[in-house]
This record gives sequence, structure tokens and C-alpha cells, in this order.
Amino acid sequence: MISKPKLDSCPQGAEELRRALETAGWRFTRQRAAVHDFLQGASSHPTAEEVYLAVRRRMPRISLATVYKALGAVVGCQRAEQVTTNESPVRYNAHSRSHYHPHCSSTGQVRALDTPFDPTLVERLNPQLVEQLRRQGFVVTGYRLEVIGQFAR
Repeated sequence: MISKPKLDSCPQGAEELRRALETAGWRFTRQRAAVHDFLQGASSHPTAEEVYLAVRRRMPRISLATVYKALGAVVGCQRAEQVTTNESPVRYNAHSRSHYHPHCSSTGQVRALDTPFDPTLVERLNPQLVEQLRRQGFVVTGYRLEVIGQFAR
């Protein structure tokens, strides 16, 4: 019988993660907690492979497949999101507040842009857009903005 890890030995925020996972039908595991903990402290939005390399330092026996499964669970319980771009692999973000992303076209790196998020930006760009979408049966619940360029080396 496998016992559940004690909350004392798990990363910060483990209790909230446990509740979110269990509510979404997922089991809480040390691996999922370690992946979530790394994502919360990441300064950029890492790929699955970057998460794997970082978490493996703390958990040398973790596999890339386990990291992918953990990412799926953490995204599935809405404690992280996938950030997709056309040119680079899927990246992961556990920052809870809405934000914009600068995307480096040279390295593929995606970060959180530290500027106030404007929930009315779509309406201000095109005042008719939200209404046009509503008439088509589409309800706008949010948006993503990605600024493309290159980080200085």
C-alpha cells in the first residue's frame, strides 16, 4: 500500500494543490507537487523538458514521462496553464494572475511581462468585436497577448 506524502514534507502550497487535484479527480503525488512548486517559482515559462531537468535535481529518479503526466494533472486542475506559440514547444505557467508574454523569436523563451493587465483591452481595440462574437454564440472569457521580439544577449 502506498501512503500519501505528509503535507509537512511537501512544497509550499501543497494543501491547496491537493484540494485542486482531488476536486478535479487527480491523485496528489510528490512528483506533481514538485512540478507545481517548480512552476510557481520559475521566472520564465519553461518547457516540459526544462521542468524535467530542474525537478530531476530534487528527485533524481523522476522520468520525463512522469513530468509530462504531472504537468497534465496540474494543468487539468487549473493550477497551471499551457502557453502555446507557433514557433516553440508548449510552455507552462503557474502564475495565477493574468499577464502578457514577451516571446523571444531567437531562443523560444517566453516570460511573464510585468505590466498591468487590462481586462478591457479587446473592447478598446475594437468596440464591436465582443458584440460580433456574442452574436455568433461566442462569449469572451479572456485573452492572451504575446509580444514577439528578441531578448538582448
